[in-house]
Amino acid sequence: MPVPLYQAKAEFFRTLGHPVRIQVLELLQAGPHPVRDLLAEIEVEPSNLSQQLAVLRRAGIVTSTRDGSTVVYALSSPDVAELMRAARRILTDMIVGQGELLAELRDAEQPRPG
Repeated sequence: MPVPLYQAKAEFFRTLGHPVRIQVLELLQAGPHPVRDLLAEIEVEPSNLSQQLAVLRRAGIVTSTRDGSTVVYALSSPDVAELMRAARRILTDMIVGQGELLAELRDAEQPRPG
């Protein structure tokens, strides 16, 4: 029996639901990176990074290639980079909206003259 689309999407977003995985995807937007470069940018233990990369690879979100002893990771599709950019735009809009709400709340707390 096929998995309903909404369930597949939920699983996809659960896969993205880890800060280290998001950091990896953000870095890979600039292009493929060897694991050593990812380790230099992300402050985690090598075993933790390896585990998170394996999750992303199993889900098909990233690909890996071996060049001698070096393993290089890349986004599996430009759509992944677009998803990261869309998330950034959505979060920016949400924060702007919250800032506007905060300003309204602060204005409402000010005593009115008269």
